[in-house]
Amino acid sequence: MKIALMDSGIGLLAATAAVRRLRPDADLVLSLDPDGMPWGPRTPEDLTERALAVAEAAAAHRPDALIVGCNTATVHALPTLRARLEPGIPVIGTVPAIKPAAAGGGPVAIWATPATTGSPYQRGLIRDFADGVPVAEVPCPGLADAVERADETAIDAAVAAAAARTPDGVTTVVLGCTHYELVAERIRAAVQRPGSPPLVLHGSAGAVAAQALRRIGARPEPGAPAEGSLTVLLSGRPGPLPAAALAYEEGRLLEAVAPAR
Repeated sequence: MKIALMDSGIGLLAATAAVRRLRPDADLVLSLDPDGMPWGPRTPEDLTERALAVAEAAAAHRPDALIVGCNTATVHALPTLRARLEPGIPVIGTVPAIKPAAAGGGPVAIWATPATTGSPYQRGLIRDFADGVPVAEVPCPGLADAVERADETAIDAAVAAAAARTPDGVTTVVLGCTHYELVAERIRAAVQRPGSPPLVLHGSAGAVAAQALRRIGARPEPGAPAEGSLTVLLSGRPGPLPAAALAYEEGRLLEAVAPAR
C-alpha cells in the first residue's frame, strides 16, 4: 500500500503521522513545494496550478491515494485535482473539523489563517454544521509561517496573539490549518483559562488518514510491522525531509522510516 500526501510545506506532517500510526507498513510519498511556498497569498488560479504540479509529481509514484494535507489547497484546488487524478487515484481533502466540534455544543473558536477566516468557504461550513452553536472566527497571522520555520519565538508570539483574540468561555478550538496541529499543546496551554473545564481541540489529521484508508478499502492495522518506506519530493525533485520537520514529534516519527529505493 502506498499513500501520498501533498502540501506547500510541513503542514502535511500531522496527517502523515496519523497514516503512519494507523498503517506502519504503508509506503509514504510526501510531495512539498518549497519553490512555491507559501500558497496562502497566491491567487486561487496560481495556487491551483502549483498544487496540480505537486500532485502530479506524487501521482508519478503510483500511490493508492493522495491526501491534500492543506486546508487552503483543499478549498481552491480540490475539484481540479480530482478531475485530473480520479478515479485512478482517490484524492482526499482536508476540511476543518467544525462538525464534530459543534457537536459538543460550544462555544467554539476556529483558529485559521487570515485568508481562510471569514471566507465564504468557512462561513459555509459554519452555517451547515454549527447552526445554533456560538462560533468565533479567530485569524492567526504569522502562525503557519512560524511553524513552517520552527521559529520558537515567532510561534509563541503568534499563539499568544491569537489566544488574546479568542473569546473567554470558549470550550473548543478547531485547528483550521494543518500547521497548527503541530503546536496543538501550545495552543491548548495559551487558551486554557484557570478554573475552566479542559479545552477540547479538534484537528483533521486522524479523520483524513482514516478516510484515505476507507477510500482504498484498507483497514487500520496499527500493530502491523513497521516496514513502510518514505519518499520526499521537493517541488518534484527527490530530497530529504525538511530540517524544520524534525522540530516536531510528527516529523521525528518519520526519521525511522526507511527511504524508498
